[in-house]
Amino acid sequence: MSVYEDVKLEGHIIDSLVLPVVLDDILDLGGDFRFLSFRVGREKKDRSRAVLRVGAPDDVLLERIITRIQRHGAEAVDAESVVLEPAPADGVFPEGFYSTTNLETFIRLDGRWLPVSFPEMDCGIRVRIGEGLTPPQAETVALFDVRRGDLLVVGRKGLRVVPLERPRAATSFEFMSSSVSSEKPKRLVLGEVARLMRATHENGQKILAVAGPAVVHTGAAQALGRLVHAGWIDVIFGGNAVAVHDLEASMYGTSLGINIEHGYAVEGGHEHHLRAINRIRGCGGIRQAVEEGVVTGGLFFEVIRKGIPFVLAGSIRDDGPLPDVITDAMQAQRAMRAHTRTAGMCLLLSTMLHSIATGNLLPASVHTVCVDINPAVVTKLADRGSWQTIGIVTDIGLFLGELARELGET
Repeated sequence: MSVYEDVKLEGHIIDSLVLPVVLDDILDLGGDFRFLSFRVGREKKDRSRAVLRVGAPDDVLLERIITRIQRHGAEAVDAESVVLEPAPADGVFPEGFYSTTNLETFIRLDGRWLPVSFPEMDCGIRVRIGEGLTPPQAETVALFDVRRGDLLVVGRKGLRVVPLERPRAATSFEFMSSSVSSEKPKRLVLGEVARLMRATHENGQKILAVAGPAVVHTGAAQALGRLVHAGWIDVIFGGNAVAVHDLEASMYGTSLGINIEHGYAVEGGHEHHLRAINRIRGCGGIRQAVEEGVVTGGLFFEVIRKGIPFVLAGSIRDDGPLPDVITDAMQAQRAMRAHTRTAGMCLLLSTMLHSIATGNLLPASVHTVCVDINPAVVTKLADRGSWQTIGIVTDIGLFLGELARELGET
């Protein structure tokens, strides 16, 4: 190995499996390593520290290796300041920009470590210097929100990422995160989800629910509505479909033309969703329809009555759409981002598209529960970097009904 760099790892790197993952990454990419020092914590609360010399045949491969293991908390022994370059144009990062993870991140500038606000994957790090700011401030920024002249972090110098560590005490929630499977005791995890929801509110944080149309099709909208009414849910995300079918159910008692109470197709029911959209458009929006008495029940009736914010993001297949739907994808992403940055917990309820979109915006520190009958949804979230997601493979109708009962909202 002709080139090398010394890095250090600190924390609970053994029982959290950070160290073996780093060593595997080095070898898998064709590098090598040597331990320069290794101090193992002697008790459960003690932190460990390892200093490694990472080697590679050339600078290009070494750069790849260091960039990969940086995501697990590896930090250069001789910390240098970050390198900053201005954005060459609106919506364009400088070449070699640092692409963020959703983990807690720090940058080194002028001899001090500065936290990066709003951890989010697939962004750049914008640094504001001057502008009356003491000290300078660092924050993630989406590609389409960067402006010409903004200072962005490039390369990997002066960066520190804090990996998620395994909790010191085992919990049922931790057990449920071991794999994605339908063969798990649902009562156990339901109790843990309810406990986390209580703890989130006790900590003064918000709970975000991302709902797909299956919530309505399965008859679970009433259960989710009860949670909204009781104050358990603080923000709702979804698309045109979940709102349309919820409103259709309120007006016609059907969802996609199927009677929700009895499960049979209603004559002319295939038109109900479009007629519901038309009536809401005639009122000017969902809020106006509730105020005028056109909508008298359902999930969005409770959302409006409770006064909680909601974001409906549109897609190319939408009918109508409803006036409340944000059809500009970038504007919808901005609206969602404003709420994900204040969330303490997120429930992803049977919607692959919006679950993945929301997962991309969430910091890894947010407790995230994905409920879907299809295990591939949870797998996709993990593959795309939302490692904190706990998967529950079950019918969404059964889950929400049981969760409402677990929280005392029957």
